[in-house]
Amino acid sequence: MDDGTSTSGGVGKLTSMLRRDYKECLRLIETQLKSCDGMCEYPLYVKGLILRGQGKVQEALELFQAATLLNPSNHANLKQVGKCLFLLGKHSASIDVLDEAMLCARREDWEIQHNKGLCFMFLKEYEKALEAFQTANSIQRHDSTFVEMGKIYTATGDLKRAIEVYLEALEFSPDNPELLTTVGLLYLRDGENFKAFEYLGNSLTRDPRNPKTILAAGSVIQDHSDMDVALVKYRVAAVKTPNSAQLWNNIGMCFFGKARHVAAIACLKRSLYLDPFQWITAHNLGLVFMHTTQYASAFHYLSTSINLKPSFAASYMYLAIVLSRLEDAESAVAAYEKALQLDPDDPVCHLNFASTLHNIGERERARAQFQSYTILCSRMTSDERRALMETCAELHTQVSKMLQVN
Repeated sequence: MDDGTSTSGGVGKLTSMLRRDYKECLRLIETQLKSCDGMCEYPLYVKGLILRGQGKVQEALELFQAATLLNPSNHANLKQVGKCLFLLGKHSASIDVLDEAMLCARREDWEIQHNKGLCFMFLKEYEKALEAFQTANSIQRHDSTFVEMGKIYTATGDLKRAIEVYLEALEFSPDNPELLTTVGLLYLRDGENFKAFEYLGNSLTRDPRNPKTILAAGSVIQDHSDMDVALVKYRVAAVKTPNSAQLWNNIGMCFFGKARHVAAIACLKRSLYLDPFQWITAHNLGLVFMHTTQYASAFHYLSTSINLKPSFAASYMYLAIVLSRLEDAESAVAAYEKALQLDPDDPVCHLNFASTLHNIGERERARAQFQSYTILCSRMTSDERRALMETCAELHTQVSKMLQVN
């Protein structure tokens, strides 16, 4: 055997593999191994591939190691040993074997460098991982390598660089719907909704029933308050992924946007049943219950959301509003203070805090919070102020009158 090519008896095994008749293939392999007392390299190699495909990674590793003992200079065997070690979570050992395979290879091998990059990535040695992936791409460009590089930049918070990597990948594979969707999602995270929708739309043109793309496109539409169109999109996605917690969360918030609170609660509870640790769903349920004046239930779900994600300031603000409705002023004030500690530049939180402070008789503190709100509003653009007034004009007027300020 040389780099995976067969000699005597190999044609039958190869034909069985191509037909995916692995049972017959394994029978032929066993016959071959018996005839040569287990000293034939290629049957060991093929059997290892089959067993690994069936999830028997440890058994596959032993077969590839046996093939390596028979032919230590064949880098194909070493490459498979390295891949098995990676799948078993032995990333450092995998790198050592892959380095050995690289020394045995007659020419540069993309797969070796790509697999080394994966190992370094799991070890969180991102610089070395990027170096390996870049070397792999210099040998032969693959979508999968670009995707892994993009994952590293995304994990380290460098969304701009991640987008650049995926755009470079699209030059190589312009019709890849997964790449188009990923770019769209990154633009969405970066706040560029127009570009996000452009790439998500291109992805849907190529794969109109991709649930991941539909979910992302629906969320953009939903953010623009077109709930009915978003629901049409989600209906298509629900056929493919009926057990997606994120999908039911979005559907629930569409119904909330349409003021159909019972339907919203039902969908959000289904989402939470599918993924009990999804903090955003617990937050949204708290929000819906708050709007339906079910303050005890709102308190329960907002507290759950905070336990799951204690760094999200808005959950503390809504919890403070609920606590003030439950007449627990001391806890409400503490929740507002925590919200402002996490996000001191949120004008809505300052405005709500001012209202609560006035209601409990702390007029001077209320004035200070309203002044902070006014200062933050003055720094906004006209469009930002208009958007803010659309959501809290009534509260603004109410607090202004209470505090007798303009």
